[in-house]
Amino acid sequence: MYHTWMRYFTPSPAHHRLGLVCLGVGLQHGALPAVGPRVLDHHVAIVISAGSGWYQAPDSPRTEVAAPALIWLLPGVPHHYGPGPDGWDESFVDFAGPATATYTDLGYIETGRAVVPLSDAAGPRAAIGRIARAARRGNPLLEVETGAAVHELLVALRRARADTNPAGDPVLTALARDAYLPISVAEHAARNAMTPAELRTAVRRGAGCSPKDYLLSIRLGRAKELLAGTELPVAAVARRVGYEDPAYFSRLFTRRVGTAPVRFRERQARTVPGGWSDRVPHPEHPPTIPTGST
Repeated sequence: MYHTWMRYFTPSPAHHRLGLVCLGVGLQHGALPAVGPRVLDHHVAIVISAGSGWYQAPDSPRTEVAAPALIWLLPGVPHHYGPGPDGWDESFVDFAGPATATYTDLGYIETGRAVVPLSDAAGPRAAIGRIARAARRGNPLLEVETGAAVHELLVALRRARADTNPAGDPVLTALARDAYLPISVAEHAARNAMTPAELRTAVRRGAGCSPKDYLLSIRLGRAKELLAGTELPVAAVARRVGYEDPAYFSRLFTRRVGTAPVRFRERQARTVPGGWSDRVPHPEHPPTIPTGST
């Protein structure tokens, strides 16, 4: 005995240009029939939140699937899967779009393993639930709303992977802490008791980029904050984010941001001397103007 609910969509070419589109969503549980062998032309993320079963690719032994787990179905890859005799709780999302290539490069979509253990299925299930709610008949925002939720789902799946430390990757945390020091990538590796090759592998796995790009994104992000929120000279901003040569910093900033530091500051036009805070606002209690203020 099993229960199933599913909806399928056909987004327009214009919606595909948004990067990701949702092609379908389903919520099922029980002793579902096995699927396949078959081949699809798009991606599917299947979240198993309870129960167990199996997955099999051609010419490969069966892989046991135990909740919580994710099954990745990739375009053009034959697959065959199903629950065990006692069934499982399954939710799935079919999706496609040009952004899938970038998400794959960044490690959010895995191609090396079809079955991925999860630490918790709650986050991914919540994202799929938002897709299911948006799938109501007559929703004029259907394609955009469900497409946006696919981005959210991929982040939730990445965060829920069992090999991800919920407190944060210690290597990335250490790099972020030392990002403004004027030291090389090799010196960052030595500080973490790693070889440069080991550091590259760890950062690529955790952040989807090289250590140099990861450090640069942190430095430039902080530089933008200082340019927008203070009246510090550009040379002082450069030194605060790890560059002793302000001319080099300006060239680097211009190349990566697309505008010179001075021009970036002019466009922001919101310097607030003394009013800048590093405290992250609580999402449920953002900064507000006190009631009754004049």
